[in-house]
Amino acid sequence: MRRRLITSTLAVVLVVIAVFGVSLVIVETRTIGASAQESVDTEAVRLVSIVDSRLVGGEPVNPDILARQSGARRYAVIDISGRPPIEIGSRPEGSVIRGEARGGRGQRRVTVTVEESRSTVTREVGRTLLIIGAVALLAVVAAILLAVRQANRLGSPLTDLAETAERLGSGDPRPRHRRYGVPELDRVADVLDASAERIARMLTAERRLAADASHQLRTPLTALSMRLEEISDTGDLDTVREEAHAALTQVERLTDVVERLLTNSRDPRTGSAIAFDLDEVVKQQIEEWRPAYRSAGRALVASGKTGIRAVGTPGAVAQVLAALIENSLMHGGGTVALRTRVTGNQVVVEVADEGQGVPPDLGARIFERTISGRNSTGIGLAVARDLAEADGGRLELLQQQPAVFALFLSREAGQGRDTAAPAPREPAPTVR
Repeated sequence: MRRRLITSTLAVVLVVIAVFGVSLVIVETRTIGASAQESVDTEAVRLVSIVDSRLVGGEPVNPDILARQSGARRYAVIDISGRPPIEIGSRPEGSVIRGEARGGRGQRRVTVTVEESRSTVTREVGRTLLIIGAVALLAVVAAILLAVRQANRLGSPLTDLAETAERLGSGDPRPRHRRYGVPELDRVADVLDASAERIARMLTAERRLAADASHQLRTPLTALSMRLEEISDTGDLDTVREEAHAALTQVERLTDVVERLLTNSRDPRTGSAIAFDLDEVVKQQIEEWRPAYRSAGRALVASGKTGIRAVGTPGAVAQVLAALIENSLMHGGGTVALRTRVTGNQVVVEVADEGQGVPPDLGARIFERTISGRNSTGIGLAVARDLAEADGGRLELLQQQPAVFALFLSREAGQGRDTAAPAPREPAPTVR
């Protein structure tokens, strides 16, 4: 591209120089020739005037006097009727420029012929051509310098933009935010930066989806694996049927988890809230997690108001409660209690244990991703909060030490308003 810009600019300059240079040479040549002819004619007229004056005054007319008085520098022939011709200067050789003037009165007619060698004009034209050529050469050099500068100004940004596009293609979506002072190139840079930001958001969303899926599926898959092991180890047909039914229920929940994660990754605002029986979800979580708590020598209990119908997505609510229960199992201590209550038109599910609670420095940031007081991913509570907000609910830390987490959901319309004071809180779980 640089070569093309330089070549095209130089070609334009050369065409302009050729057109105007030739025209200027022709005009200057004619002007110099006309000026030389006019100078010769003027000198002839001056000599005629001098000769007439001397003849009228009866003064002598000879070459020395005429040359001294007229200051003639060219060859001149003065022809006075009745006298021999008078010559001034040396006759030029070759082609000449000739000027002639006539004068005198009566019998004394005077004819003056002035000649100058045409080589003088040729030398003057040569000097003019040399000046024009020098100016043209300077113009060409200046054009080359300007073409190189312009080519660098346009070529370097294009190379930079190509490198940016290559970086995007290689998986580096960082925008460069470089501008070049050329509107068209700046527009391309804007588009590339916007594309880089979109690609970065897409990659972030994909990584987030992978991390969320890994975190949310880990515990259900472990529980499912344990149930399958129990099925393989038992010979009781009733036990096999019971465990198989529970396993199928967990598979359905896993499917719901995957669909929910995919839905949130596409549009976190998309919800599928319906009215559902909250007792069933709480009971399901108690049954699913009780074996794990029993293995850890701890208890998982439910208390509070029953017969509540909430508005939300059952699968999402189950995932939020599972995240809180798992959080208590991993980082809390003692008995974990799931307590349900109604406040106005909202349903509240509190999860509390008897652990040490949330460290003071993490209280305000406990729902941020990667925030953890111990060696864990710090994803669970962040995902739980996103799931709650997707259905119009919210997840809060009501108390740090001991910790109490509360899931707020809308209550189904038509159940009346419960103004009773909430039951006293039990010890709450430690969190990550």
